[in-house]
Amino acid sequence: MRRLTATTLVVVALTETCFAADPRYPDWPCVQAKVPEISLAAVWAGPPLEDAADKWKTNARVGALVSKLGARRTPLDEAQKAITEFLAGATADKVTAGKLLFAGLFDTLNAQRSSVLNGLERVTRKQREAADKIRSDTLALQALQDASSPDQAKIDELGNQLVWETRIFEDRRRVVKFVCEVPTAIDQRLFALGRTIQQEME
Repeated sequence: MRRLTATTLVVVALTETCFAADPRYPDWPCVQAKVPEISLAAVWAGPPLEDAADKWKTNARVGALVSKLGARRTPLDEAQKAITEFLAGATADKVTAGKLLFAGLFDTLNAQRSSVLNGLERVTRKQREAADKIRSDTLALQALQDASSPDQAKIDELGNQLVWETRIFEDRRRVVKFVCEVPTAIDQRLFALGRTIQQEME
């Protein structure tokens, strides 16, 4: 049974981890293609934002709203309603206010997205190290089992350690699969909020 478990752990380490699906990004673990940054043209068809790129940071009201809208815990319909109310009561013209708001959202959500991408790649590196450790410990366990006078205490200790290492490995793998969906969700949220802003600016 121990020998079967050890073999299974090697299979897990070697086959359950998918690394370097795209050779340009060797630490990218997702089946989705890695897109390092959101393209402005893909999410915004409104007027140019050059004059709003930095100004939004100095507008306290816009900054507060950007923080609320950019938080994924804020439901999309609630965020869209907040945009409508904000632009309806804008003291400046709607175009200027809308540009400031979207410039802030674009910067904020792009930063969130970059943080997620970097986190996924950090976890991938940890998973690669974990796979190597599982493989090494599995070989060590097999050597202990094959010894002329097996030390059962050491075999049990290393076997338990392998079970724990594999559990952590599998837990991370499941989390990575879930988190891989986040960049796309951010893209979709930014597109939807941008569309609402553009509609309210008209």
